[in-house]
Amino acid sequence: MEFKFFYHFGNYLLMLKGMFSRPENMKMYWKQFMQQCVDIGVGSFGIVFIISLFMGGVTTLQTAYQLVSPVIPKSTIAQVVRDTIILEFAPTLTSIVLAGVVGSKIASELGNMRVSEQIDALEIMGINTKGYLILPKILAGILMVPVLVCISGFLGVWGGKEAGVLSGIISADQFLMGLRQEFRAYNVFFALSKSFFFGLIITSVSAYYGYNVRGGALEIGKASTTAVVVSCVLILFMDYALTAILL
Repeated sequence: MEFKFFYHFGNYLLMLKGMFSRPENMKMYWKQFMQQCVDIGVGSFGIVFIISLFMGGVTTLQTAYQLVSPVIPKSTIAQVVRDTIILEFAPTLTSIVLAGVVGSKIASELGNMRVSEQIDALEIMGINTKGYLILPKILAGILMVPVLVCISGFLGVWGGKEAGVLSGIISADQFLMGLRQEFRAYNVFFALSKSFFFGLIITSVSAYYGYNVRGGALEIGKASTTAVVVSCVLILFMDYALTAILL
């Protein structure tokens, strides 16, 4: 097990190194980069929109259920919802969902190209396939995952406000007052810092397993599943590590 870990970790580092070993004309990558930004960002917006709204609404309802003391002002509900969504739910939950949506797509796409020998054909043409196929995906993930996390945080807070108002738990003025109380901008920086690392993990790990597929359709499915599982585990581990370091 230990040797298998070091084998994959070493190959993973060699893959990252190989992306920059032979620099190509950057114009060649621009179209690929923009296409990946559309696939990762726009393609994942629908699921992020739905999850964020319900995440905020459920957080508000559960927080109100637990804060039953008349001594605690209702604006505290908004504070708890705001900090919970910004610090944890928006970056971590969104990234885990994206690991399943984006990660499996990247792994299966590269795996299919490897099995059908398209990658071999590109290498014969003298193209650095690691740089051409993997680097745009990683850069797009590092750029678009934080954008999706920002959207998720906004939608989560808005969904929490709407759920609280519609259920009669808290008024809109009380919720907005709670949002402004003791707000720390560092929490937003912390969430964005986590999302950068999560974007790197989702795209690079999925690309690694897809790029190194050997076999046929069955192996592509196994690689996609392994990529999602490993990405989720690394996201949770990095979440704990960054929380311990930055908070």
